[in-house]
Amino acid sequence: MGHREDLLEGAKRCLLEKGFVRTTARDIVRASGTNLASIGYHYGSKDALLAEAYVAIVEGLSDDFYAGERAIDDTEPGSLERFHVVWSNIIGTMGKPGSPWHLSMEITVMGDKLPGVRDHLAKAQREAARGIIPMLMGGREEEVQEEDVDTLGKLYLTLMNGLIAQWTFDPETATSADELTEGLRRVIAAGTSPKAP
Repeated sequence: MGHREDLLEGAKRCLLEKGFVRTTARDIVRASGTNLASIGYHYGSKDALLAEAYVAIVEGLSDDFYAGERAIDDTEPGSLERFHVVWSNIIGTMGKPGSPWHLSMEITVMGDKLPGVRDHLAKAQREAARGIIPMLMGGREEEVQEEDVDTLGKLYLTLMNGLIAQWTFDPETATSADELTEGLRRVIAAGTSPKAP
């Protein structure tokens, strides 16, 4: 591996051990076996490196989203069953010891102290919204329309952020996939039932 990759791996370790705010450039250098100048040369800043490291950590979880407790390929795209399986798999990553999702809450709470991280991740959120749609609705990411990103994608990210907050704050009472799916089923039923006179 070169310095760029070493820095990314070191930053990922630091994030999981210390979080965004407590990780210093020297921590990353120590964890990566590189030097301070390498951070600026390869990433521009420590914040940009940390943001990229966080995105890499989350992308590393995507295999679990598809084939966690149950593979989504066994379900019909757009169905309640598919919704349940995908959210079960996502929630499964939140309940694991050492789950990286607490880093999302740190950004939410400390975002004004981490402007470089916040700005980088705000841009990455749009791609996350695009990427989650095929998991639930089928199709390929490159075929997702902008209107779908602005509606379905944002809806799914809102659910994701809410779940992350719940699972970070109190895993014992956090919403399960069963509860989330039943809630959606009730919303659909209420929206399709004939109105009383």
